[in-house]
Amino acid sequence: MGKLDGRVVLITGAARGQGEQEARLFAAEGARVVLADVLDGRGRALAAELGAERALYVHLDVGSEDDWHAAVAAGKDAFGRIDGLVGNAGILRVNELVSTPLEEFQEVVRVNQVGCFLGIRTVAPEIAAAGGGTIVTTASCAALTGMAYVGAYAASKHAVLGLTRVAALELAGRGIRVNAVCPGVVDTPMSRPGGADPAAAGDFHRRLVPLGRAGRPEEVAALALFLSCEDSAYITGQPFVVDGGWLAGVRPF
Repeated sequence: MGKLDGRVVLITGAARGQGEQEARLFAAEGARVVLADVLDGRGRALAAELGAERALYVHLDVGSEDDWHAAVAAGKDAFGRIDGLVGNAGILRVNELVSTPLEEFQEVVRVNQVGCFLGIRTVAPEIAAAGGGTIVTTASCAALTGMAYVGAYAASKHAVLGLTRVAALELAGRGIRVNAVCPGVVDTPMSRPGGADPAAAGDFHRRLVPLGRAGRPEEVAALALFLSCEDSAYITGQPFVVDGGWLAGVRPF
């Protein structure tokens, strides 16, 4: 008996990293998953591995309204309905705020913030029509504090948390719970921009993260599962930090 038996969940950014692990875990817990990404080769391979009865891959640029409508239609056609959303897709750009080009700032906002908005707006009516369900957004520790050199990212993740809280208030009466995961540094390709040296990154984490390491994508996936199943039935509108203690105190830069 899985924690998501009978559920149909659309997961964005599902081809690798946190999204891939969420897809694997959700499928293992009984859900049918709509895997959405722009990395078509990896996404199709994962869907094939999970099996056609359990998974469907769809191409989805989260900043495109048309792509959202097409993804939802494909998911409903394959599995009959959609009653869950995990908005995992996101991008990170590292730059000093005053040196950030407008185009770079807008690119981050388009994926992280607009993508979250479009996902909630498009999928929530489907979840309500299915009788209720859950939405899990992906914010960040940067949604809860300032973080130097990631101004566009931090601004977009603050917005994701705001959208999460508003959606929770507006959608509760329709049987939809909305919560946010707020990861710290997680060992995914996005956390290693420009092919950063893993050894140097490991030393950085040992010094600055109380638990002494980066998080694993599976650990974020486990939190997303908790927020998507009945274990969290009385929780909505909340940010959940998974950061190894990063935000617990002053960091010794």
